[in-house]
Amino acid sequence: MASTHGAEVLVASNRGPVSYQVGEDGALHARRGGGGLVSGLSAIGPDANAVWVCAALGDGDREAVRRAGGAPLPAEDTGGQHVRMLDIDADVHHDAYNGIANSVLWFVHHMLYQTPLEPVFDAGFRRQWASYEAYNRAFAEALAEEAAEGAAVLIQDYHLVLAPRMLRQLRPDLRIGHFSHTPWAPPDYFRLLPDDIAAELLNGILGADRAAFLTQRWADAFTDCCHAVLGADVAAGTRIGVHGLGADADFLRERAHRGDVDEWVTALREEIGEGRRSIVRVDRTELSKNIVRGLLAFRQLLEDRPEWREKVVHVAFAYPSRQDLAVYREYTAEVQRVADEINAHFGTAGWTPVVLHVRDDFARSLAAYRLADVALVNPIRDGMNLVAKEVPVLSEEGCALVLSREAGAYEELGADAIVVNPYDIVGTADALHRALSMPASERTERTKHLAAAATALPPAQWFLDQLHALD
Repeated sequence: MASTHGAEVLVASNRGPVSYQVGEDGALHARRGGGGLVSGLSAIGPDANAVWVCAALGDGDREAVRRAGGAPLPAEDTGGQHVRMLDIDADVHHDAYNGIANSVLWFVHHMLYQTPLEPVFDAGFRRQWASYEAYNRAFAEALAEEAAEGAAVLIQDYHLVLAPRMLRQLRPDLRIGHFSHTPWAPPDYFRLLPDDIAAELLNGILGADRAAFLTQRWADAFTDCCHAVLGADVAAGTRIGVHGLGADADFLRERAHRGDVDEWVTALREEIGEGRRSIVRVDRTELSKNIVRGLLAFRQLLEDRPEWREKVVHVAFAYPSRQDLAVYREYTAEVQRVADEINAHFGTAGWTPVVLHVRDDFARSLAAYRLADVALVNPIRDGMNLVAKEVPVLSEEGCALVLSREAGAYEELGADAIVVNPYDIVGTADALHRALSMPASERTERTKHLAAAATALPPAQWFLDQLHALD
């Protein structure tokens, strides 16, 4: 199946660099995305003979694939990148994406199950698992068709764990890497999965020449799982790498000083109020982000330290995520309920303690970064958490970072952050008090160190390092 005219560099991910919507007039409207992969592919240049394989995620994407007639998507839509979008059956994609990737693998790696009641690996799970296999096979076959002899293939994340092994069987000539953007569960938790499924997932990644992770902790957990489940000596076949994705400082600083962000800075200053301090968080309403406990810790701060009442505002941006899953809708509603409760209990005519926004707005998020006196990043568990890295880069007066020890970013930023146990409400409230009370000179010095660590491996270099490691 090798192509003499195929791509020399391939990237595979569930979500691609562009998405489509069908307008009322039937016209397709393309919207380009950002992120580390987009920056990385741009870094190798337009002459690198690269292709991005991704899935159609909605009706607009599927219509774009149909109109392209099997050809790459129009270059004007993709920023000049060669993108092959796969129109996988909608039911298969739903079962693979929502049923397995987001409702099983995400929950395992973030250790989110309420184990008295879940998980339940029944016949319905097995049906969804067959869809996950089919979804991964579609990617493997497309990559096999697109790749030139000996090409380098970088497969991304928990959606595509089986694809490296499947691709290896189709094209043993290829150099294959897999990158995990999530944490990796320790063996005891990983073994909640049925034994055959656990083995299949590990063997899927071990089909790659190289498996890479965001931190050494997640890499070690993966190898521990291989030993526990497979009894395998991972080093014998698959190399393990660590690449701690950093913030894109140049992009952030340029984007954060455009007019729309300046307007939001003015608006947020007004919402916070003259002379008040700000505790900023920016997250999706993802279960692992721990937004509710963050709000409870802010409430505890106001209870324990009444001197902060009317002097500090918690600016919380909680953007809805995965609202097609009931547990996420319920979580989003709980975030709103707790915020409303705090405001009702403590608020005064001139002070709203929690300013909660639930509509995604990138420019407003950057404005909040600029104004942050304290950044609260307290996930239960997180592969990295780029917010922890982005706020110190943009904070204008210097910010104190309150950081969960369970965030991947802790490995690089922990020395200059105020570190918390994400389950400890009282401890997190104390950390917020310490952060708010930090002398300006100390805050400035810590922010300088945090920003340097946060930008040590920008997205383009992060991508190129993985590519070069396959040589």
